[in-house]
Amino acid sequence: MTPAAPTVDEDLASARWRLLAVSGTEHAHVFSAELAAAAVLTDAEEPCWRAWAAAFTARAALLSGDRDGAAAGVATARAELERCLPTAEHALGLAYLAHLEAVADRFDAALHLAVDASLLADQVAPEAPSRELHQAHLWLSLALTRLDLEELAVDQALAGARVAAALPDLGDQWQLLRLAAQQHAELAQTVHRRGDLPRSRELAAVALRCATAARELPVEPTDDDLDLLDVVQAWALTLAGRLDDALPPLRRVQRHLATGELRTWLTGYADLVLARLLAQRCAADLDDRQGDEAVDRLVTASGAFAAVGDRRRYRQCLLELGRASAALGHTTEALHWLEAYRTETSRTHLYGRELWAEMFVRRSRLREAERQTAVLRRHALEDTLTGLGNRRSAEHRMDDLRIDREPVSLAVVDVDGFKSVNDQNSHLHGDEVLRRVAELLRQHSRTGDEVFRWAGDEFVVVLPDTTQAQAVIAMERLRTAIADADWGDMDVPVRVTVSIGVASASPGGAAGPRSWRELFESADLHLFGAKSSGRNRVRAALGGATPPAPVARPAGSIDELVAEVLSTSERRPGWAFDDGEVAS
Repeated sequence: MTPAAPTVDEDLASARWRLLAVSGTEHAHVFSAELAAAAVLTDAEEPCWRAWAAAFTARAALLSGDRDGAAAGVATARAELERCLPTAEHALGLAYLAHLEAVADRFDAALHLAVDASLLADQVAPEAPSRELHQAHLWLSLALTRLDLEELAVDQALAGARVAAALPDLGDQWQLLRLAAQQHAELAQTVHRRGDLPRSRELAAVALRCATAARELPVEPTDDDLDLLDVVQAWALTLAGRLDDALPPLRRVQRHLATGELRTWLTGYADLVLARLLAQRCAADLDDRQGDEAVDRLVTASGAFAAVGDRRRYRQCLLELGRASAALGHTTEALHWLEAYRTETSRTHLYGRELWAEMFVRRSRLREAERQTAVLRRHALEDTLTGLGNRRSAEHRMDDLRIDREPVSLAVVDVDGFKSVNDQNSHLHGDEVLRRVAELLRQHSRTGDEVFRWAGDEFVVVLPDTTQAQAVIAMERLRTAIADADWGDMDVPVRVTVSIGVASASPGGAAGPRSWRELFESADLHLFGAKSSGRNRVRAALGGATPPAPVARPAGSIDELVAEVLSTSERRPGWAFDDGEVAS
């Protein structure tokens, strides 16, 4: 079945963008209301739009806690996407589904979808930048973050930022810059936890640059987006060691969150970052009060993340609670939190991370192997001196000729007096001559004819669906192009010319060649005839494989007869036939 391309429909696209914009909400009623208003999407008939309808239904099910319904919606969406063309729209759909599966803690399914989305996004990347493509990178980055694959999440965020920078919508650019800042801060925290402080500071500096670039854009983001950017920037300042600069914006965000609508996830995120800052200040100042507040903030943050189903950050809170409690000397509490962390970090999750890493490495190796194979194939089938196909390539092509079903002609081209060029100049000079001849043959061949370098100074031209008379005319054009070319810059002893032998086969021919090898041998024989009759000419058989009948000539002197036999007499160059040898 041929994949279907989505029809460009402004109403459908608009509904899709509105639903994607609220897909990150933690309030089920907000998303459900927007989904209910998107009847144009749920009534769509084309598979790509039906996939989006199923995907958003799965998201609504996840928000309401219906994991079975979410799984069914994802399965339906995947089936519909398989009927769509491999476009940026398709990549976005796969990335969004990967995020849904990651949110639902179905790590294996999320990993496979993320791999497919990443491959497809890379495949369509050379095309014109589009909002679909940068959104595909955005949702891939979010999915990879859920899977604790932060370095890959950073790469996707940066890829999305590059695409967004080429688009006119400043809001899209702001969104991807903020995401890039957040993902760099996430990775910097992980690197910091591993003890690589210089690398952590480098990543924090990138996060700060991204945040600053976002603030410089003339856009008006929502309060939630601004608060999140403040938290991310404070986090990056903390990791950069600028604790005094980081504390005020965090306190300001917390006051803002306390007075507005309940935003559980963002409140937990701000508490988590503040706890990390306080833990660093406690370690620097040996102030247990800040350590106790850090523990309290972590407890609050863990509850917020558990409430909204952010299992990844819930696990982070448990781990940091264990460490913070141990640093304060609260051994019993530390053991409690660390045991909870061990239980939460399941084998399935660890296996999922290993699986993605393995798949990503295999994918990279496969792409490198494909590149190496292409290089080897090019070297195997391409003549390195002229860039034409080599003898092996010519034989492969001639193996495909259907001599018994369609007319075909073959020409063998040889450079006249090439040995003298090498002897009187150098082999490097001879190489330049061969390159020029090859280029002239390529430039002046007909569309559909194929030129190969056979060996040394000999070339082969394959002329599909071409009769002998047509082939002779085509080869005469090549011979003339080379003979009339300007060879002054080459410093050759004589003007460069070529001799050409032509052989043809027709399906209805009585005793014509039955294979390309016989066709080649016939053309090579006529090349010898062109050489022996004076060079710089085209020679072909009369009536296919039958040699031309001798032409009666008036008796002449012995000298004229000797000259004719030895092919030393002057003859009109270019046309290898005497008048009457070939009928027009």
